[in-house]
Amino acid sequence: MVTAMHSSTERSGRTGRPRSVEADAAILGATRDALVELGWSKLTLGDVATRAGVAKTTLYRRWAGKNELVVDAVAVLFDELELPDLGSLAADVEDVVLQFARLLERPETRTALMAVVSESTRDDALRARIRSSIVERQKRLVLEGRQRAQERGELPVQSDDEAAARTADLIFDVVAGAVVHRSLVSAEPVDRAWAASFVRLLLNGLTHV
Repeated sequence: MVTAMHSSTERSGRTGRPRSVEADAAILGATRDALVELGWSKLTLGDVATRAGVAKTTLYRRWAGKNELVVDAVAVLFDELELPDLGSLAADVEDVVLQFARLLERPETRTALMAVVSESTRDDALRARIRSSIVERQKRLVLEGRQRAQERGELPVQSDDEAAARTADLIFDVVAGAVVHRSLVSAEPVDRAWAASFVRLLLNGLTHV
C-alpha cells in the first residue's frame, strides 16, 4: 500500500538527508490533533512542530506550507482503506463502504477532511492537491475491485480505455459522494443495512431495488 510519507517525497522531488518515517508520522498525527483542537484558521506550522517534538525547519524541509501538510495528514488516513476479497463484488463494496464510514466517524478525519474541502473552494492549488493525494490514490480501490469482479465474471470487460476510465471515475464519485453525504452532511449512520441497500442500488440500478 502506498503511504503518504513515501508519496509526499515523490511529489516534492526533493533530495537530501533520508526522511524519518517516525518523524513524518509524528508530524502528521500532530497536524490532525491541532486541527481537531484549533481548527484550520488557528493551526500553524509552529504549533504542529511543538506538538510533534521537531524543529519548525523540519516541517519546511518536508512541506512547503500548511495546505500541503494538512492534505497529507488526511491522505495517510485514507490509505488505511483496503479492498477485501469476500467472494463477490457486492460483499467487497459493502465492506469498503463500512470501512470508509468508520474512518469518517473519527474526529481527526472528519475535521481535517471538512477543513481542506472548505478551503479548497477558494484555492485551486489546494483542490488539485486533494485530487492527486486523496482522490486519485483511492481510486485504486475501484480499479482493484473492478478487475477482480471482471475475473470472476461479475462485470464485463471494457475494451475502450477511455470509457473504462470514465466508468472508474463515476463509480468512485458515486460511492465516495454517497458515504460522505450520509455521514457528514445528513449526519445519519452508515450501518450494514444502509450499506447493503446502497450496494444493491449501485450494482442493480433503480429497477432492481
